[in-house]
Amino acid sequence: MPDTPSASPSSPSPSPQSPQSPRSSQDSQSLQDSQSLQDSRSPQGSQSPQSSQDSQDSQDSQDSQDSSASEAPQVPQEPQASQAPPSMEKAPSAAPGNAPSAAPGTAPSDARTRAGAVPGRPAAAQPGFRPAAPPPVETWLTRIRPRPPGPIPAAALWSALATAVLSTLLLGDGLGLNLLIVAIPATLTAYFAAVAAGRRLRPWTVVWGLGGLALLVVPALRDAGWPTFLAVVSALGLASLALHGSRNWRGILFSPFGLVDSIGPGLVWAWRGLRERTGGAQGRVGPVLRTIGVAVGLLIVFGALFAGADAAFADLLGSLTPDVSATDGPWHSLLFALGLVGALAAARTAAAPLRWDRLKARPGRPRARLEWALPLIVLNLLFAVFNAVQLTVLFGGYEKVLSQTGLTYAEYARQGFWQLLWATLLTLAVIALALRWAPRDGARDRALVRSVLGTLCLLTLVVVASALRRMDLYVDAYGLTRLRISVAAMELWLGLVIVLIMAAGVLGARRLHLPRAVAVSAAAGVLAFGLVSPDGLVAERNVQRYERTGQIDIGYLDGLSADAVPALDRLPEPLRSCALANIAGTLDADETPWYAVSRGETRAQDILDKRGVRVTGYSCTPQRNGYDDEFDEHDY
Repeated sequence: MPDTPSASPSSPSPSPQSPQSPRSSQDSQSLQDSQSLQDSRSPQGSQSPQSSQDSQDSQDSQDSQDSSASEAPQVPQEPQASQAPPSMEKAPSAAPGNAPSAAPGTAPSDARTRAGAVPGRPAAAQPGFRPAAPPPVETWLTRIRPRPPGPIPAAALWSALATAVLSTLLLGDGLGLNLLIVAIPATLTAYFAAVAAGRRLRPWTVVWGLGGLALLVVPALRDAGWPTFLAVVSALGLASLALHGSRNWRGILFSPFGLVDSIGPGLVWAWRGLRERTGGAQGRVGPVLRTIGVAVGLLIVFGALFAGADAAFADLLGSLTPDVSATDGPWHSLLFALGLVGALAAARTAAAPLRWDRLKARPGRPRARLEWALPLIVLNLLFAVFNAVQLTVLFGGYEKVLSQTGLTYAEYARQGFWQLLWATLLTLAVIALALRWAPRDGARDRALVRSVLGTLCLLTLVVVASALRRMDLYVDAYGLTRLRISVAAMELWLGLVIVLIMAAGVLGARRLHLPRAVAVSAAAGVLAFGLVSPDGLVAERNVQRYERTGQIDIGYLDGLSADAVPALDRLPEPLRSCALANIAGTLDADETPWYAVSRGETRAQDILDKRGVRVTGYSCTPQRNGYDDEFDEHDY
């Protein structure tokens, strides 16, 4: 067979002088037809000049190889499945934005094509095809839930452990300064977790945090349980606001639920972080435990020796050391668990808080001006008539009103307080609904809303003043009780809320931060309520009433807390001893350590140590001179 000259790779076509057999020419023509068919199936459509040149070079090389083959019949072979067509071996580098797009329903035709893919088939028909997962459906829970935080920092773990230990040692004997002491490492636990998660310390976070710690001062100052309860609950609420950073009404109302939601995830988060840290530090655990054991042993041995050598040191050591007995084991274990779980839940919330602010509320449909304004204008007229009557009575019309109605002084003073309190609450609800459906098409609508609702707020303030005046008259006549001072404080706070709403109407709700302002006012009211000593104020007003009228209710006053002792100590005998006997017995029975004693208990004990209670020689019978017994039976 004559030698066939090899074609140059750079030549665009085979040389026309090359001698070829008819069979070889036929094979070459078949290969060209097959190659043209494959190129037409390529998803790239039209090729660039460089791509066409590369395909032609590959074809020329194949023709040269066929010419040098034997004259035996040869069938052109299809490209292997693992190889791309010649036109796909050298993909041109397209400029950004000019890359050719694949035809719909076809597999990508580049060098990254999956092995086994068949060109020209739809993607769903390719072997091993897996459809993409559908996007997750967004719900309110996925909208508010953040991404999982990173590993828990070591400082947060140590602070949580300190919180648990202090809870075990300090919280078993009552509430006092110990609650504030335990709250400090718990606050540090949340702070370390928030810093590790990349959260910034914002001004409102500082306000909530410091406000919560300030509320925990109330148990250290007051012996009464009810203002202490309000202070602790309010402190937890402010702590939840500090951890979540809430801004709107939904965030402020639902933030406490975020702490509950973080209990389980907080424990899991801490356990994973502990395993990651102790996995490569098992050799250091032993020395740490031995060091702690040696230190504790030395303290026990030498502390016992010094306590036996000096009675004053023994007394000091006994007052500083918590009294932990074996019988209190389950109780202290529970306190340890509560302290640990609470600190870890706070840390987990600080690192990844639920975003309650992202909850969306459907806005109300704006109403027409007349439809919206007419009911409110009628309500304003009713308020104006009622307030005119109240002002008439306030400036000396009591005798005329009493003669016309046939009511006694006490009946008139007390009959309307609860109704006026409910009227104030309902007015706040009316304002909220009116703002939801208010017209807001332009400046005229905004002016209408401000004028109508501003008038309603002003008239409501007069109702609040009337309610407080009625309560003051009744207290002046029949004395102060816990319930009376509580509802009066509630009415006063509602009046403050109305003032904040009026300020928001003038300055703008966003500029005033109305939801946060209302929360601050509530926390400030609870703090002020605890600092003024409600039990002490009740005792003081009743003693003043006795000095003025000679009437006092000893049966009610002897149930007050130790905060009432300074005022009750001014009563003459035997009323003084009768009023203080029950309180003195409670103080004698409570031998509590320094961290569980309030300032009110300490001051009461000092007064009773100077002047004891003498109850021999006479009987202490409850006196209700001048009290409205029917009114007290309703626990008002």
